[in-house]
Amino acid sequence: MPITLPETLPAYDVLRSEGVMVMSPTRAAHQDIRPLRIGLLNLMPKKIQTENQFARLIGATPLQIDLQLIRMSEHQTKNTAAEHMAAFYRPFQEVKGEKFDGLIITGAPIEHLPFEEVTYWKELCEVFDWTQKNVHSTFGVCWGGMAMINHFHGVKKHMLDHKAFGCFRHKNLSPTSPYLRGFSDDFVIPVSRWTEMKQAEIDAAPGLKTLLGSDEVGPCLVEDAAHRALYIFNHFEYDSDTLKQEYDRDVANGTPINVPMNYYPDDNPALPPLNRWRSHAHLLYGNWINEIYQTTPYDIEEIGH
Repeated sequence: MPITLPETLPAYDVLRSEGVMVMSPTRAAHQDIRPLRIGLLNLMPKKIQTENQFARLIGATPLQIDLQLIRMSEHQTKNTAAEHMAAFYRPFQEVKGEKFDGLIITGAPIEHLPFEEVTYWKELCEVFDWTQKNVHSTFGVCWGGMAMINHFHGVKKHMLDHKAFGCFRHKNLSPTSPYLRGFSDDFVIPVSRWTEMKQAEIDAAPGLKTLLGSDEVGPCLVEDAAHRALYIFNHFEYDSDTLKQEYDRDVANGTPINVPMNYYPDDNPALPPLNRWRSHAHLLYGNWINEIYQTTPYDIEEIGH
């Protein structure tokens, strides 16, 4: 089954060219099924790139997905055309009376700021609390996951001495988890962050379970069953060249940056990078969508009751 996207959204043509099944809202309205309603609260500056990445993953399942794009109400993006934002995004204050089967909260390049100094922090905390009665399952990604685990459990983020940057090996710490069906015992995940969450602090918070972790870059995927949430601190959704784009940008700006580890063949930036995480990315998001499908109420209005 396809993912439902507006035909004018850039991701529509991108995904169709890749063989992903997409459907216009007009055509979807003629099908006698209830699609899963998934929101994407997009906090990243490059909105279109992020839309493509997540739509690609959640659109690869056998289920019909209705993807809704959401933004913070007062925050104005400087990196995406205002016309695109007006055409495809709705502010949170406009959608908070609605129900969602799933919600993805992306990262944001504001790791250096204390949470309380983020301009939209108050509204984001409102989003976190709103999910408990209006969203069946929430997926916080990178900074979004760090912010959410801090809000609900007080787990702090810690600055690193140097950027964790590259593809790092991770271990499957919970092979029987429904979110890790089909996962290998170890695999690589792209990492790009200046902060970390400490495993000891996660272990000290009641109700949290670490599903994926790395000896080099720490905890990665944490389940919070009581809040019907997953927090992932790394980037399964990245395209093959996303780390390359970040590296080339920093080099061009004269920003000190190490070559992303274990990313380029022979660690040579002159060679095209290899994608070694794509299959596990599809597994994780496919498993998440499947768990939502198996457990969400058929009547979407019953979510949160």
